Amino acid sequence: MRMPQSVTCRRVNTWAFVVLACGLLAATIAAATVPSPGHYRVGQIIEPKNNTTLSDLEFRAILQSVVIIYIGEAHYTPSHVAAALQVLQSVLGGSRKPVLGMEMFSWDGQAGLDRFFKGTVTSTEEFLAESQWKNNWGGKYADYSPLVDFAKTHSLTLLGLNPPRPLVRNVAKQGLAAIGNDQEGQQWTIPVPFPADDPEYRRVIYEQIEQCHAGLSQAVYEKIYEASVFRDEGMASVIATTVKLDGPEPTTFVSYTGAGHIQYGLPIPKRVRRQLGTPVKDVTVYLHALDPEHPEDVDHLIDERIADYVWLTALGPQGRQPRCGE
Repeated sequence: MRMPQSVTCRRVNTWAFVVLACGLLAATIAAATVPSPGHYRVGQIIEPKNNTTLSDLEFRAILQSVVIIYIGEAHYTPSHVAAALQVLQSVLGGSRKPVLGMEMFSWDGQAGLDRFFKGTVTSTEEFLAESQWKNNWGGKYADYSPLVDFAKTHSLTLLGLNPPRPLVRNVAKQGLAAIGNDQEGQQWTIPVPFPADDPEYRRVIYEQIEQCHAGLSQAVYEKIYEASVFRDEGMASVIATTVKLDGPEPTTFVSYTGAGHIQYGLPIPKRVRRQLGTPVKDVTVYLHALDPEHPEDVDHLIDERIADYVWLTALGPQGRQPRCGE
């Protein structure tokens, strides 16, 4: 594994988009036919290991052959939602049915998600209240509604990946040691005790925390780091539990999280493999909004082998999202 020479944590700005899923897909497909200046173009799917570009057919065949697909996005980027919709459609076009897990929903909102998909809850307002959207994510729901709508329309299972925000905040204040004594946490299946610390994960994540939150004490950095461990381990537990319970109809778990949660295969994918205990076929897909004026951003991702595949998409309204410290 190639380890980072500089941090990849990014600043993101919240903004809203309201557009039909089919419109997002059409825009991405159309953009893929327009070359960008230089040697990278929107729509390109690169395999960093061999520094080669895959055809649409090659990539679709890969997606249809694996058990877990980890998609890493930059938050509030419409081309990334569009890419995830294409992934789900590709899986549906094969012999497996996708299960979608989203970082934007949390464990304490799962009952609300289930009620919405069953039709018990019909209004968006009631759905957002029951799914704890505001309490756990808080961004504009329209940013991610195309994924929810697609899953509901195609009768897919949608799972919230994130531990409830109050638990994450508690760890950020008191550390992982507080989990066992947290009364609210006792209602959830939390993987305790946590495994021994992963030196590679610590090196990557700790550096990014320091770069993105400059000027804090080491004690605070450690608590933030432990909260990151808690979130990644918790999200991994949802994926691993679902894969273990796979029924007679073959399914593919499509995980949709921020790109930081899949980088170098360390945060979530490595934990899922450990929790499963047996090998499964998986791939990591790192979505990158291409700024033609900064091809070095892509060079960086490829050189460090940030993921199995880097998918170049169109920029969002917020433009280029620089790494912390730039």
